[in-house]
Amino acid sequence: MAIDVAILTKDLVDFLAPLIPFLEETTKRVVAGEVIKRFGATAWGQAQILWEKLQPKVEAKPSLQEAVKDLVQDPADKDAQAALRHQLKKLLTEDAILASEVAQLWQEAKPTNVSVIASGDRSVAASGSVSGIINTGDSNTNVMGAK
Repeated sequence: MAIDVAILTKDLVDFLAPLIPFLEETTKRVVAGEVIKRFGATAWGQAQILWEKLQPKVEAKPSLQEAVKDLVQDPADKDAQAALRHQLKKLLTEDAILASEVAQLWQEAKPTNVSVIASGDRSVAASGSVSGIINTGDSNTNVMGAK
């Protein structure tokens, strides 16, 4: 499978940008509580796995270190995001094995965009497989099986 490094790095930076300040924080236990409240435990865990794979390479390249440091200062800065994206793209283009490993981790971790909308009186929305009784109220009585 050919890896589109440009798309991979865009997705990674979009996902990691708001989390990088927390990933780079030294007081992990204190930060983890705050980041979980803000982004959720799943996103935090996925970010940590991806960052553990990337961090040794980041530490080995001053240009990547600087890009990360700039993003830590302002995660919403589009220029800082672009700089990190560029540096990650260079890294992953040079290191096909790392690119493959990161692509695999990203496939396992990337958020799925599922939108479920309930519209109208007594409508029900669900994501995934649902079985059993769905009661929307109105003093309904649920009867299962013979009495």
